[in-house]
Amino acid sequence: MIRRVAAITLLGAGALAAGKPAVPRRHVVEIRGMAFVPAVLQVARGDTVIWVNRDIVPHTATAGKAWDTGTLAREERGVIVSRRPGRLEYGCTLHPTMRATLITR
Repeated sequence: MIRRVAAITLLGAGALAAGKPAVPRRHVVEIRGMAFVPAVLQVARGDTVIWVNRDIVPHTATAGKAWDTGTLAREERGVIVSRRPGRLEYGCTLHPTMRATLITR
């Protein structure tokens, strides 16, 4: 099952490169071994980030009030669209030692 976090205003509209709109990309963060892999991810505005839980226990990918994938069981996915530039620390609300960073340029 894919859980979509509504098109988040986490990170503004599409980026411009040489006067042309950038083509949004998809990035995958695996949750495995009680960690987010990669622990630091750099994306462009408008890119999609997908978290996939590969662990046998549930997890979340939560950045305070900015966004929350909700609880993801094994093999479930959570999705956000990055819209506002900046650096955002996030973690798993069920396992507070699990931390990672999303950087949007």
